Amino acid sequence: MSSAKSVSSNQERFLSFSLGIEEYAVPLLAVREVIALPEYTAVPYTPPYFLGIMNLRGQVISIMDLRQKLGVKPGVNTETAVIICDLNGNSIGVVVDSVNTVLNPAATDISDKPEIQSNRPTDYITGVYRKDKKLVLFLDLFKSLSLEDHQAIKKSHDGAAKKVA
Repeated sequence: MSSAKSVSSNQERFLSFSLGIEEYAVPLLAVREVIALPEYTAVPYTPPYFLGIMNLRGQVISIMDLRQKLGVKPGVNTETAVIICDLNGNSIGVVVDSVNTVLNPAATDISDKPEIQSNRPTDYITGVYRKDKKLVLFLDLFKSLSLEDHQAIKKSHDGAAKKVA
């Protein structure tokens, strides 16, 4: 029994979600919680995919529409949700069309990301998983953010902290 347990403990689990008609996933350890789309305050001079900041039990969190960030058309009849993720000490809310399930793939079931010819960086794609007849792209949200995105998150958190203080 202990050998089966050690095998399963080596497998990383992922939270899968939909953006448009495609399915994506992020490491479950990076996910703090999933909530409904809350009211938020827009922050001027930020990229259009940054919706603004929200108050989550006294903590100021930036909200980013991952669909806009990745250039994906939102799905129809969506169950829009916000995945609250911890990224190197900062929390960020990521808007997705719907949250699907927790995946527990074997490491052998995850393929390396394909070589993609693009004028935009794609190093935020960490792998591809075949789930039934669909492909699920595994994402590293931290790498999907540009330097400007990280600065916008920090600026919105710092500005909100000054208002509270």
